[in-house]
Amino acid sequence: MKNKVCSTQVSVKRRSWSWQQYLNEQKSEAAPLSLFTQSQSVPSRRNGFKVGMKLEGVDPLHPSMFCVLTVAEVIGCRLRLHIDSYSECYDFWVNSDSADIRHAGWCKDNNHRLHPPKGLSETDFDWQHYLQSTGSHAAPPTLFTCRSCGFHVGRKLEAVDRKNPGLVCVASVADVIGDRFLVHFDNWDDTYDYWCDSSSPYIHPVGWCEEQGRPLTPPQGHSNPENFLWEEYLQQTGSTAAPSSAFTLRAPHGFQVNQKLEAVDRRNPMLIRVATVTDTENYRVKVHYDGWPQQFDVWSDSDHCDLHPVGWCQRTGHPLEPPPGQTDGSEGHWLKGERRTGSSPTSPSQGVCPTRGCRGVGHIKGAKYTGHHRYTDLLSHDVFDHEGVVSHRPSPAAESSLQAALHQSVFLSAMSAQPSRDLSLCWEQHRKLLPGVSAVHAEMVQHWSVQEVSDFIESIPGCEEQAKQFRDEQIDGRAFLLLTQRDIVKIMSMKLGPALKIFNSILMFKHAEDRSQSPAEDCCQSQYDTTSLHFSSNRRAGFSS
Repeated sequence: MKNKVCSTQVSVKRRSWSWQQYLNEQKSEAAPLSLFTQSQSVPSRRNGFKVGMKLEGVDPLHPSMFCVLTVAEVIGCRLRLHIDSYSECYDFWVNSDSADIRHAGWCKDNNHRLHPPKGLSETDFDWQHYLQSTGSHAAPPTLFTCRSCGFHVGRKLEAVDRKNPGLVCVASVADVIGDRFLVHFDNWDDTYDYWCDSSSPYIHPVGWCEEQGRPLTPPQGHSNPENFLWEEYLQQTGSTAAPSSAFTLRAPHGFQVNQKLEAVDRRNPMLIRVATVTDTENYRVKVHYDGWPQQFDVWSDSDHCDLHPVGWCQRTGHPLEPPPGQTDGSEGHWLKGERRTGSSPTSPSQGVCPTRGCRGVGHIKGAKYTGHHRYTDLLSHDVFDHEGVVSHRPSPAAESSLQAALHQSVFLSAMSAQPSRDLSLCWEQHRKLLPGVSAVHAEMVQHWSVQEVSDFIESIPGCEEQAKQFRDEQIDGRAFLLLTQRDIVKIMSMKLGPALKIFNSILMFKHAEDRSQSPAEDCCQSQYDTTSLHFSSNRRAGFSS
């Protein structure tokens, strides 16, 4: 399966597209370079990272954890990092000058806990032995960026909960790296932690809420949440407040509506797209991906490292995705009104997504997988009119046939053993082999925990041993539904017999969903929805006084 697009091939195909010509056609202007921070601008030094290099870095899903990482892909000055011994669905992208990555041995030198690959204990892990046993080498320390910070571990502050922005909560400095520190909400787990610097608008000194007349959310389980007092709490915890002088609130950004920039695609982070600022707040901007419906617009901090000035991709050697319909050289994009000729549809067994308008670059959970959550996420520009709705809408009969075909191409595995076989024809056979599955819908499965997925795998005859592997890989219901046959056989290294049973159960879950709703409805939600499901805004209900 083609999991990634050759950057050289893509860049060649994009050469016919010009920023200057596009700005003139749109009668718009590029966002000035002065509006971008150092982390958003072109790095001052060349990217020296190579595929296979080992390093240490922050786990984006658990910001307090440092893991052993490997450079899995390099595009321009961006890196796709793989967490050693874990599934590729946890890979993530960073810039080469990211403050979240450190050289091998940094944790030991700076008294930080390093989580080694599965199967290795923290006490026995040794970088030199690990590099020798894996036949790899560490990234040189000179490739990493280091800065300084005035905050200290253990100091208290008041901080906005980024997942529930209406709440300001009691927090602590949990870690310090360079000029950034980790905000941890007292008595909550680390999934709500985030890294920031002293200029962040989301942090405030102790007493800020009282001065502003805003409610302060006390720590979870506090004995007297209605009458929380900082003086008592600092005395009880034996801690001190971060000094007010340490907070250096930055000025609001200067971005204006309609200014152009280059932005990482949140749904498919290996891509950087042409984008426009469509709305602004003091410290945030709303980003619209040019040529795509407004439903894909995203709000972003103005200093987020995924936003870049016009020309950033060209100067760093990274492919830039033009708006759909703006180039005649890009596979999967056509000029308005043009039709592709002289080519036959691609067979799913060839490893290329057969959905018209898709280049085989998906956004399923993870940084490199090629699947899709729904067919509307990847329809080409010529399927939509300028208002973002489907043009030339087919008749009801034709629409039903079209949606069935789209569902087949999007949701079924590109490596299925019998990709052309209609699932409904073998429904009875699957149902008899896997009793109890036919009544379960994908909507139910996507909410399963890791343990529930493991229990289900264990209930499949002959798959008892595979259940433990699903637990070890931390595969929950949402990730389970996104697995392809290739993922199960090749990446998880399972025998074909159990793999087919497991994959058939996934197909049956999805088909059961289709039998009760229109195929056009979502079987799985996007990565954004995953965040909202995992981090409910009601998690601090009862502590909002």
